[in-house]
Amino acid sequence: MALKDKVPPSDLEAEQATLGALLLDWEAVGTVIHYLRPDNFYSIQNKKIFEAMLKLYNNGERGDVVTITEQLRSDGELDNAGGPGYISALTDTVASSANVESYAQIVLEKSIRRDLIKVSNKIIAQSHDETVASRAVLEDAQKMIFELTDTNQTSSYKEAKEIVFSTIEMIERLYNNKNAFTGIPSGFIDLDTMTSGFQDSELIIIGARPSMGKTAMALSMIQNIAIKEKIPAALFSLEMSDKQIMQRLLAAQGRIPSQKIRTGLLTMQELQRMQDAAGVIYESPLYIVDTPNMKLLDLRALARRMKIQCGIKILFIDYLTLITSENTLVPRHEQIAEISRSLKSLARELNIPVVALSQVRRDAEGQEPTLADLRESGSIEQDADVVMFIHRERQKKQDNDDGSNPKDILGIPTKLIVAKQRNGPIGDVELVFLPQFTRFETEDKNH
Repeated sequence: MALKDKVPPSDLEAEQATLGALLLDWEAVGTVIHYLRPDNFYSIQNKKIFEAMLKLYNNGERGDVVTITEQLRSDGELDNAGGPGYISALTDTVASSANVESYAQIVLEKSIRRDLIKVSNKIIAQSHDETVASRAVLEDAQKMIFELTDTNQTSSYKEAKEIVFSTIEMIERLYNNKNAFTGIPSGFIDLDTMTSGFQDSELIIIGARPSMGKTAMALSMIQNIAIKEKIPAALFSLEMSDKQIMQRLLAAQGRIPSQKIRTGLLTMQELQRMQDAAGVIYESPLYIVDTPNMKLLDLRALARRMKIQCGIKILFIDYLTLITSENTLVPRHEQIAEISRSLKSLARELNIPVVALSQVRRDAEGQEPTLADLRESGSIEQDADVVMFIHRERQKKQDNDDGSNPKDILGIPTKLIVAKQRNGPIGDVELVFLPQFTRFETEDKNH
C-alpha cells in the first residue's frame, strides 16, 4: 500500500471506550480534561460528543445520554455526532469506567502520531522549497518537534475556566509554603525579595559597562542556583572558554584568589579547598556551552535539546550582543532587535527564565546606567521583563588585583539597580564585589 493511501493512526474503539467510560463515571471528566482535547479524537462524531461533554462539565452540569443529546441538539451538531442511537450505544462498549485513563491515553497517543505525520509532511514540503534557507527549515522543524514533546500541546488555546483553577491551586500552595519566592532565587536575598526569584518565561537583562562584573554576577547567581541549590542551569559563554569559566567558579566556590588559580601558586590549604570545591561543582547540574560567535538558530536549537535532555530550569547567556544573527545584511540594531525578540520567545517556549548579559553605552561611564543606555537597540528594553544594571565606582588596580590588597577583603560596594520589572517593584540592591574571588555577595549590614 502506498504511503499516501494509509489511514492515519487512530483507534476508534479506544475513542468510543473513553466516551462510554465518561458516561458511566462523569467525575472522570475532571481527570482526562487535563490532557485530552476534542481535536485528539479522529472521528468527527466522537469529537463532537466530547465537545458537548466539556460544555456541560464547564457549566457544572452532569452529563448523561439525555443531557449530552440535548446539548448537541441545541448546538445543531446532533447529526454530526451520530444521532441519539450512536450516543446511547457508547455505554455498551465498556463494562466499567475503571480503565478510562488507559483508553484516553491511547486516544492521545494516536493523536500525537497524527501530529507527527503532519509535522513531517510540513518539513518535507519546506525542504523542497528552495526559497527557504535550510537553517530556517531546521529551526522550524526543531520547534515543531519540541512542541510535540509537551503532553499539554494538544490544544492551541485554553479557556479561562481551565486556567483559573490551576492558578488558584498554585496560589494556595504558595500560601501554605511560607517561602516567598515563586521563581528561582538568585541567592541575593534583597533581590529575591524584590523579584520573588527569576520567573518562568521571563527575559532578564543584566547590563553594565566593561569590567563592572557582568560575568562575575552571572556566575555568582549560577553558584547559588546550580551548585548550592542543585537546580539544573545552562550557561552559554560566548566570550570566555569553559576552562576560564571553571577557574572562576573554583575561585568563587573555594574562596581562593583567582590569580593563584590561574598561576597554580597555591598553598596546601588552598589546594585542598580547590579540590573540595571541585567535588561540589562536579555534583552540580550545570551545563556550559562555550561556542564563540554562536548563531541565533544554533543557540535556540541547543537550548531546546538541553531542556529535553538535561531538564534545565534557567538559561544564562554571556552575552547578548555576541550572538550572531542570521540576517547579517541588515543594520546591527535590527539584528539585536531580532535577537532580543527571539530570546523572549525562547523563554516563553521553554517556560524557563532566560538571563542575558548586555553591555551599556560608553556614555554611561562613571554614572548610574539607565534604560536608555542599553546598547545597540531599544528593543532590548521593550522585550525584557526585568532589566538590572551593575554600578560601582572603579577602583584603581583592583579589577585585576592579585588578592594581596587588604582592602579587597572587605569588598567593593556595588549597586544592583533594578530599573525595570514588568510584574514588580523597581529599586536598588546593595551588594559587595570581592575582586580576589571574582564574585558578588550580599552586603553584610552588621558591619
